[in-house]
Amino acid sequence: MLTYNEHIELREKLANDEITLAAAKELLWKDKTEGQRSWHTKDWKDRRVDFLKDKCELCDSTDTLTIQHLSHPKKFNEYKSEVTKKYVQIYKESDDSIDKIEFMKFINSDYDYYPILLCPNCEGRNPSHRVRKKPQYRCTECKHEFDKPNYKTETELVETFYKNDEAIEVRDKCFVSKKWQNQFHLSSLKYWFQREKTTNKDIDSIEKEAMLLYLDDNIKYLSFEDTITACKKCASYADLYNLELCPKCKTHYKGIQYPTCIQCLPDVRRKSALEAIEFGKQWAEMHRNLGME
Repeated sequence: MLTYNEHIELREKLANDEITLAAAKELLWKDKTEGQRSWHTKDWKDRRVDFLKDKCELCDSTDTLTIQHLSHPKKFNEYKSEVTKKYVQIYKESDDSIDKIEFMKFINSDYDYYPILLCPNCEGRNPSHRVRKKPQYRCTECKHEFDKPNYKTETELVETFYKNDEAIEVRDKCFVSKKWQNQFHLSSLKYWFQREKTTNKDIDSIEKEAMLLYLDDNIKYLSFEDTITACKKCASYADLYNLELCPKCKTHYKGIQYPTCIQCLPDVRRKSALEAIEFGKQWAEMHRNLGME
């Protein structure tokens, strides 16, 4: 695992094109093993001494002090996804047009089409399907009964989309991913088509930008920039339950999104909050008893 200074050096080399992206990835991840953490390294432990204070900055305890990060680095793939979205937006703003033949090939390759059924009499959508009664279908709009519904082919639907991308029929999620079984409408497929084209064209630039952001994030984390000294208890509450010590009473813990703990709320609000908590517990217990967990 690279040290703090080695991260900085690698970031500078990549930014200045003194090293390829592939080589940077190799250097960054070659020695990283499953379960290995930065705080296990000698570099971390050596530099930690300069930042660790003599007591917890939250409760003043001196029991088992540790460096507590207030923010954590994102994964490389999260940055890659964010940068890809940015490139797709740039592509769309510069030229939002897409080749119809290419678009159809993309759809046929990756998606199955399940058309919306139409009444042959009035083109009413989604007629009722009858299992025991004949004819099989009955239109909910004109009440026409029939056995063979109409539907638009993929080509017809795409043609409609090119003429009017706000038409009601092109909003239907009638395309199902062959890989993940997710359902999409044509506007979504247009985005994924543009994303694929953008990724194929700009993959090197996207990955390099994502890697620089990823390295920035890791350098910040390794620098102890956004940290405090916390005791074992305060650190555990933060990491396991997303709770922090109440700044008002310095006794109870609270959710980080709240200004104080429940005990420090005014009487009326405290009573309401405790009642809500008790109701939630009773509701959860009822679900457990009914086997609805």
